[in-house]
Amino acid sequence: MNKLVIVGTVAFDAIETPFGKTDKILGGAATYIGLSASNFDINGAIVSVVGGDFPEEYITMLKEKGLDVSGLEIVPEGKTFFWSGKYHNDMNTRDTLATELNVLADFNPIVPEDYKDAEVVMLGNLHPIVQMGVINQMKNPKLVVLDTMNFWMDCALPELMEVIKKVDVITINDEEARQLSGEYSLVNASKKIMSMGPKYVVIKKGEHGALLFHGEDMFYAPALPLAEVFDPTGAGDTFAGGFTGFLAKTEDYSFENMKNAIIYGSALASFCVEKFGTERILDVSKEEIHNRLHQFKSLTQFDIKIT
Repeated sequence: MNKLVIVGTVAFDAIETPFGKTDKILGGAATYIGLSASNFDINGAIVSVVGGDFPEEYITMLKEKGLDVSGLEIVPEGKTFFWSGKYHNDMNTRDTLATELNVLADFNPIVPEDYKDAEVVMLGNLHPIVQMGVINQMKNPKLVVLDTMNFWMDCALPELMEVIKKVDVITINDEEARQLSGEYSLVNASKKIMSMGPKYVVIKKGEHGALLFHGEDMFYAPALPLAEVFDPTGAGDTFAGGFTGFLAKTEDYSFENMKNAIIYGSALASFCVEKFGTERILDVSKEEIHNRLHQFKSLTQFDIKIT
């Protein structure tokens, strides 16, 4: 069975949207990525850190989803990373109300020995130094995927650029692509970013879908129009989990297969937003995923008569 290493936060979130609010619930990039990737027949290992306040039931749940948590460090006297945010009415913008690094401030990632030979590595959004620490422990991965954000471009750009040189795929949103490249056109931005190291650039556009670039080739996948969107938290990470989970399962890292991976990632992300936190992605069935993939196919395929 193929292996996927996932590095990122395992955390508590408190979320407020126009549809309601939550107290502390399970969150974190590695959590969403892992739960999404668990829908594929692969061995996935989470590399992260939590405090002594992290419930044992959450760890048990991750294990039951088939995720290896031997790389999940528990600091008994510490507190788990916490983020709180409030979304505006359009659900595309949000205000961060609180960020408490806690045990994440001193996190030194340790990849389990059995996973150092993994073919696929998913570097969730974390400090570039932590991401590089994982890259340096891997033996010979075939695909390294990086997710990052404008915060690291603002405060750790030299370290981020070193990581970018080492990865095969970078996933960022359109605003971040423009900031990183200095180009307004996303086509030109992708070319500039590819010159920094990655062979592939995935630009996430939220409710407007995702773009995939490789050399002169491009592919666009729309987001599925949904009747209800309760909480966009974790949708990008759920997308990344579906994307890398599919690639790890198929062991085909070509541009053509990445198109399929984009659709799988988009399908899984469409479930994530239907309820608060991880609730929906936790109980999604293979039949529901199959049906949603058919919806994507119907949405994007058509016959056209060119006269």
